[in-house]
Order: sequence, then structure tokens, then C-alpha cells
Amino acid sequence: MKKIALFIVLLVSILNAGEDSKKVVFNLTTGDMKVFETKILSGIANFKAHYQTTLEDLDVAVVIHGEAYKFFIENLSSSPYKDNIELKKNHDALSKRLLSMSELYNVEFLICQRGMKKLKIKDETLYSFVKIVPNSTIGLIDKQNDGYAYIPVAK
Repeated sequence: MKKIALFIVLLVSILNAGEDSKKVVFNLTTGDMKVFETKILSGIANFKAHYQTTLEDLDVAVVIHGEAYKFFIENLSSSPYKDNIELKKNHDALSKRLLSMSELYNVEFLICQRGMKKLKIKDETLYSFVKIVPNSTIGLIDKQNDGYAYIPVAK
């Protein structure tokens, strides 16, 4: 009987672990490839791995604006970044890693529409997994009011 009770307590603990997920929203403004790699691409993977070891979930959102738009353009040739040599060199690898983050880690990417208009970035040039929000402030307000911790990622 004690074994059954212990099993039930363990099962309930495991099921409840997923309910209390941690939440973080990254305010991504940097256009620096190294900072983007360290804080977003590698950083999020490391954070997710940490919380998996503690049987906790980590919900991640990234609000994109400032100089960070360039990392989320699928079709560079139809964008303001078509002549960016460093971006073109890293584009295939970035594409794969971002898609993986979206699909495997369920990272939500939210991009500022106001800045897109200012930079003349067309919706159809973005990766399909990137969601457009009216502006970055609204995206950050919504996420923070949903309980997301705020982390700035700038230069």
C-alpha cells in the first residue's frame, strides 16, 4: 500500500511540474552577430536544458526590434539587408538554428511592425514562424503582464 501511495505522490509531482513553467521574454535589439549567438541562439538552448534537468518548463518569447530585424529575414535579396556580407555568410546556419528553436524549443518570435514599416521590410520576407506585433512595446507589455521575466539583449 505504501508503494502505491508513493507512486501516486510521485506521479502528481511530475504532472504538476509542467504547470508551473518559468517564463522569459528577451527584448532583442542588437544587430551584433556574436551577442545574438551568445545570448539568443546558445543562451536559450542552455536555459532550456537547465530547466529540463529540474523537470520544469521554460516558456521563451523574443521581441525583435532595433538592429535585430536582420536575423529574422528569410529572403535577404528582397530586404534592406541584401548587401550585408556577414549576414549572407551566416544566413543558412542561422536559418536552421532559428527554425530549430521555433520547432524544438517552442520559442515564440515576435517582431515589431512599426520598425518593419520604417525599414521597409515586407511581411513576406520574414520566416514563417515569426509573428508580427503592432510594436515592440506592446509585445513586451503583453508578455510581462502574462508573467514573463524581462531580459534585455542589446550591444
